[in-house]
Amino acid sequence: MVAVCQYNAMPGEDVVLLRHYLRKHNIEVKFVLNEIVRPVLSQSRYRNLLPLFVGRNILLVSPETKAKEMLRVLKGVPQVNLLGACIDDTILSRQGVENFAKLPPLEASQGQTLGALALLPSQTCSLLQRGAAHLTALLDRHIQQLRDGAGQGGTPTGPEPPQSPGAP
Repeated sequence: MVAVCQYNAMPGEDVVLLRHYLRKHNIEVKFVLNEIVRPVLSQSRYRNLLPLFVGRNILLVSPETKAKEMLRVLKGVPQVNLLGACIDDTILSRQGVENFAKLPPLEASQGQTLGALALLPSQTCSLLQRGAAHLTALLDRHIQQLRDGAGQGGTPTGPEPPQSPGAP
C-alpha cells in the first residue's frame, strides 16, 4: 500500500508522534521531493498518480493493506490530508480508500462465499430427495389401506383421493 498525502507544516513533536502511531501498524512515513518523484512516476504504470504530487507531499508505505488503521491515525492529524493511494496495484481516490477500509476482511468474505456455495448443493439434495420421500409415503399409505381393506374382508377399490382439510 502506498498512500499519497498532502503535508502541511506541523511541529516536530507531532511528526514524531505521527510516525510512531503509523509505525505501530507497520506503516512508514516517507518525505519525498516532487522534483524526484514526478519523472519516475511519469515513466511507470502509476503515472495516474502524477496529479496528486503538487505542493508538499509525504508517502505512507506499508507492505500490507492497512487502510483502516491509516485512516484512523490520519483522522487525528489535520495537517496531513490523504489525496489517494495505490492498494494492491489499484489506484484509489480518498473516497475509494475510505470505501476500501469499510470492506470486511478477506477471510470473512471467503467464509461467507464458501458458506453460500455449500448451502446450494445441500438445498438441491434436499429438493431431489423430497419427491422420493413423498412417493414412498404415498405408497406406504396405499399399502396400509390395502391391508386394512383386506383385513376387514372387503375388496379395496383403490386409494382414496386425498381429502382437503376440514372435509368430513
